[in-house]
Amino acid sequence: MYIEQLELAHYRNYDKLTVEFDNNVNLILGENAQGKTNVMESIYVLAMAKSHRTSNDKDLIQWDSDYAKIKGRVMKHHGSLPLELTVTKKGKKARLNHLEQSKLSHYIGNMNVVMFAPEDLHLVKGSPQVRRRFIDMEIGQISAVYLHDSSLYQKILQQRNHYLKQLQTRKQRDQTMLEVLTDQFVEMAVKIIQRRFQFIDLLQQWAQPIHAGISRGLETLEVVYKPSVQVTNENSREDIEAVIRKKFEELREREIDRGVTLIGPHRDDLQFLVNGHDVQTFGSQGQQRTTALSIKLAEIELIRAEIGEYPILLLDDVLSELDDYRQSHLLNTIQGKVQTFVTTTSVEGIDHQTLREATTFIVSNGSMSRKIEGG
Repeated sequence: MYIEQLELAHYRNYDKLTVEFDNNVNLILGENAQGKTNVMESIYVLAMAKSHRTSNDKDLIQWDSDYAKIKGRVMKHHGSLPLELTVTKKGKKARLNHLEQSKLSHYIGNMNVVMFAPEDLHLVKGSPQVRRRFIDMEIGQISAVYLHDSSLYQKILQQRNHYLKQLQTRKQRDQTMLEVLTDQFVEMAVKIIQRRFQFIDLLQQWAQPIHAGISRGLETLEVVYKPSVQVTNENSREDIEAVIRKKFEELREREIDRGVTLIGPHRDDLQFLVNGHDVQTFGSQGQQRTTALSIKLAEIELIRAEIGEYPILLLDDVLSELDDYRQSHLLNTIQGKVQTFVTTTSVEGIDHQTLREATTFIVSNGSMSRKIEGG
């Protein structure tokens, strides 16, 4: 799949923009703070209905406007698909093939993207929250059911935390409602944990050979899902449910004392092992970067395997963070297969055929134009 056309209205520093892209590599050049990353972000938001940079949708709206609008035309195997997302201070509206969608879970997944930005290097060395977000965003792209379950889980978690807080402050004394919420919580938690095990297993299958290739066969990568309860992907649904229920019984008084839910998918983590050692703790910066790169390249292949088409790849100012060898490996891997967007302030020092053959755009002060050959 590839995005043919993008239209922005009142989005960040773009008042209006209409641009057509090449289906191979699009190189976006410009100085810092001119709007390169805003274009990348808008493509991501069009696909995912949320930003990778901010959790506050109001940040996407041009400062003197009431709304921001992103429109795109995506080419897929079965033809052209128009997408539209409008962000207001009250919420978001999504249109798919010109029809408004009642739920964002019906919209997300129709355009698939993989974003690789400098902050994605924190996937390995950052907080568990970064890795949980990564899991949820990637599974959500390929599974509307997971998106729905994850959203429901968050609502039940909020309700359960609220009730625990009321028990903590003695505004409530009856624990019957806590038991009802715990039953609902366990049901959703089991579904999410099982789906995450499946996803991480697939991710590892793709990431291992990629990592071995980048490390010239010297390293073996293992991706381990670490739930907050002692279960594995060998456990049945009933086993996982029993373990969570038993843990809740043990933690009941402590949860009431603290007024918060202490176990569940919202406290899970991922671990990356290279040659059996935790990369976050013991890995060199090079190993951490190779791991992050391997995971991103694995994402591309995993999505293609799941939906039958390659996703769109967004490389936002990340090439300068990689050495020549990793740059080449990345560009060789995607060459001719994946529509790719690359932002950078300069291509000096990046000598690769993929970028020499790219369609180049110049960004300056909230405007974007295609560079004329020889110009």
